[in-house]
Amino acid sequence: MSTPSTSVAPLIAAHGECVQGAVVVATCNRFEAYVEMDEPVTAADAVGVEAALAAIESATSVTIAELEGSYEVITGSAVAEHLFSVASGLESVVVGEGEIAGQVRRALTEARTDGTTSPELERLFQRASEAQRDVKNSTALQRAGRSLVRLALDLADSRIIDWAELRVLLVGTGSYAAATLAALRDHGAEDITVHSPSGRAEAFATKHGIAAVSPEHFPLAAAHADLVITCTSSELPVVNAALLGGAAIADTAAAAGCPVDHSATRRIVIDLGLPRNVDADVAELAGVDLLDLETIRLHAPLEELQATDAARDVVRNAAARFSVVGERRSITPAVVALRSHVFGVLEGEIARAQGRGDDGRTEQALRHLVGVLLHSPTARAHQLAESGRGDDFIAGLDAVFGIELPDAVAIADDEPEASATA
Repeated sequence: MSTPSTSVAPLIAAHGECVQGAVVVATCNRFEAYVEMDEPVTAADAVGVEAALAAIESATSVTIAELEGSYEVITGSAVAEHLFSVASGLESVVVGEGEIAGQVRRALTEARTDGTTSPELERLFQRASEAQRDVKNSTALQRAGRSLVRLALDLADSRIIDWAELRVLLVGTGSYAAATLAALRDHGAEDITVHSPSGRAEAFATKHGIAAVSPEHFPLAAAHADLVITCTSSELPVVNAALLGGAAIADTAAAAGCPVDHSATRRIVIDLGLPRNVDADVAELAGVDLLDLETIRLHAPLEELQATDAARDVVRNAAARFSVVGERRSITPAVVALRSHVFGVLEGEIARAQGRGDDGRTEQALRHLVGVLLHSPTARAHQLAESGRGDDFIAGLDAVFGIELPDAVAIADDEPEASATA
């Protein structure tokens, strides 16, 4: 779905008191709402999803019924692993693309501005950025993603007789366009022009020493090109069959004294866009070969697959550490309650000892004993929490000492309860 113009996170946060915070990651081809709930575990998932869907409906006029079946709900410890994967580019069409990391950081910044973040969502998104940096620094994932550009040209190489004679039209001016231009020149391409649907062609062309194609000349340039490569962030296709093979274009070219002639070679269209820049009808044109990201990735080299596996290991380990810290934090109120109970008893005994004229040796001995006695249950509490059995410790406090914690603490799960992806 398209990125809504209305900020969605404040609408989610305003859904009810049980919503503790919301951060929304919205890009041209991704919409995810991260929601932290303060609600009994039996209801948190449903309420969180309801809050997200209602906010989307309010911001976009797309009804909840229309969204049915088009989103995924992720809860508990899986939320961290998913976000860390997204931030690292593992869930992108071009695996390892770097733009998503900045978009995740901006999502947190916007939530701070809107006042919708929470301490746990802050921790979640900050750790996501750390995981992304670890993936970038310890794996070849980003290089593997960029290699798709060169892989696309390698796949096209068998269809091209002489790169130097090729008329190339590059559509897009972002980082992938720069990488594509460098790869084209490495292959020997010389006749390269650039067009930008967003109007940035002139600046890009000047910087890289190539010619820019204006909007009015774009159809003719596309009709003349032997190789068209698209890599824009446009939400709609910028190249289609009508553009490449329409009769009106051919008539215009003939009238201009430069008729289109591709009889000597097949034409190639490479779509590197996110989302898709080239309409599927281009593949039906006679004499045109279409290479899109799905086709290109089928030929990805083993090193890319290995880089992806290594990156997922980094993400899984980071998510596990996040979960362990969260579980330790969730058991903290119970440990504090136990210590408060024991120290309350201790202070009473010390007061009685002092009343009997204790010279301080009894107090010292009692404090040492309590410290020794509390060490084992405190360590055990953290072990149980890390293995997902924190509730056993809390139940034990109630059964043995009669210490009852508030429901919100007893259920304690500090991770965002629901992530609705539409």
